[in-house]
Amino acid sequence: MYYDFFGFREPPFSIAPDPRYLYLSDRHKEALAHLMYGVQGQGGFIVITGEVGTGKTTVCRCFIENAPEHVDIALILNPRLSARELLSAVCDELEIPHAPDASIKVLVDAINQDLLKAHAAGRHKVLIIDEAQNLSAEVLEQLRLLTNLETAEKKLLQIVLLGQPELQDILALPELRQLNQRVTARYHLDAIDNTELPAYLQYRVGVAGLRGDLFTPGAIRKLYKASHGVPRLINLISDRALLGAYAEGEHQISALHIKRAAREVTGDLQAGSRKSRQFGVKAGYLGLFVAVLLVSVLATVWVLGRPGSAMPVMADDNSGLPAAGVIERTAEPVVAAGGEPAAVIGPKLAATTPFSLTEHTLTQVQAYGELFQIWGKSWNPATSPYACEHAATVGLGCLQRQGTRRSMEFLNRPAILVVQDSRGRETQLVLESLEGEVASLRTPRGVVNVPFREIEPHWFGEFRVLWRVPEYKTGDGFYGDASGEQLWMGSRMMELAERLADHSSEAARVKRLDMEQQVRWYQELRGLTVDGIPGAMTIIQMNNDLAVNVPRLVKTSTAGSR
Repeated sequence: MYYDFFGFREPPFSIAPDPRYLYLSDRHKEALAHLMYGVQGQGGFIVITGEVGTGKTTVCRCFIENAPEHVDIALILNPRLSARELLSAVCDELEIPHAPDASIKVLVDAINQDLLKAHAAGRHKVLIIDEAQNLSAEVLEQLRLLTNLETAEKKLLQIVLLGQPELQDILALPELRQLNQRVTARYHLDAIDNTELPAYLQYRVGVAGLRGDLFTPGAIRKLYKASHGVPRLINLISDRALLGAYAEGEHQISALHIKRAAREVTGDLQAGSRKSRQFGVKAGYLGLFVAVLLVSVLATVWVLGRPGSAMPVMADDNSGLPAAGVIERTAEPVVAAGGEPAAVIGPKLAATTPFSLTEHTLTQVQAYGELFQIWGKSWNPATSPYACEHAATVGLGCLQRQGTRRSMEFLNRPAILVVQDSRGRETQLVLESLEGEVASLRTPRGVVNVPFREIEPHWFGEFRVLWRVPEYKTGDGFYGDASGEQLWMGSRMMELAERLADHSSEAARVKRLDMEQQVRWYQELRGLTVDGIPGAMTIIQMNNDLAVNVPRLVKTSTAGSR
């Protein structure tokens, strides 16, 4: 709504755990360092705690994105499971085949075999459990037993527990003392302090595409007082303050904007006497009556006014055309290409089929099979059971992310969406492309178009993509020796400097930088995590800017071939 008004590319204060927006305060750097240190160790437990909204999950996403190449990560987001269900979920995440009704012993044996195989291949397995304060003592004890899996030299499994402060109290219980003694690293993540808040705000608006001071000093002081430095509250209040300033036509956020936004976000607990509360109750009953009456009238108008069973939806300009992106339901289904029923929709949208989660989802094996086909690659699970290991043999990498639709569009690669049905069971959708509000899905019935908004209630932000790995990692062409990374990055950074630098002198300056500084320049320009490391996110965005010929989620006019 307000993005264009302020000059943002995307919302700067979304509460989705997007690693691009992780401001590394001293506390967040230390928490990330504990995770990085832990995966280099010899197994056991790492415990990261923090109050609600302090950024634990975002730090975790950043860690996953920057984990060493030899580390395989299994992420459990919903820990309200029994011991058997948790072990089954671990098998799912590690892509270990198992029967749905397998016993705990069978599951543990399967995990043990997978860990031994990974160890022999020089790989290290890490299990991350978010919201770990919800784990029962029985499940925690089962996790401790998993860490008994070991060789003569090292433990085979590293377990990371992320949770609220009460997790520490749970681990201190007498019955969990054996687990507590196996914690090799602990860190409590506090809120950011008032001296870091200006830099935090500047960083987030910068990633979203805006340079300059958006918040007045008074607004920053008011924001810290209202949020107590908790990043999630900072984001919620700031987002609402931006909307308020936009409504008033103001391009700078004042203390008054923050005050009003904080009242709406946190609730004005002091306002309202007994009399006003009584009035509110009466007003609520009146509002309910009016709402029921209005619904009745609209229903009557709909029944009496429709030809057949169609309900016309008028555009805002009174042209008589359907509003763009709004679906009209008709009595008889319209047949789309391929004989599938479709909904009649507004201008500029392709015909779509009614969305059914059970009819459009695939198993994980099927989903990766479709994704490989989109990339023009074949995969036989019978001979190569691990999809991401197979991807490495055909010049591709796997990337798992948690974010929003905008996060997917930023990566711009076909994706596997992890969705849940009404009973909380996970399954997969393969999203081949997005065109406006229409999503093209690979399904058991072939490629179908559905409105993306009908997918969103089932999708909680987790998705997986394939991406093209640079030649210096695969040993192709001229990049197979030790200097391959320098050659590959150097040639591409020269081209990016020519394309993206503001003027020729800036391009010349970038070309003279060493590789790490060039990567930092590019990461800052594109709003990525600025660490000088050409990881998956950086390489993907470089390929986007260089118009490399790879499958795209959103077709753009700038996409070309190289």
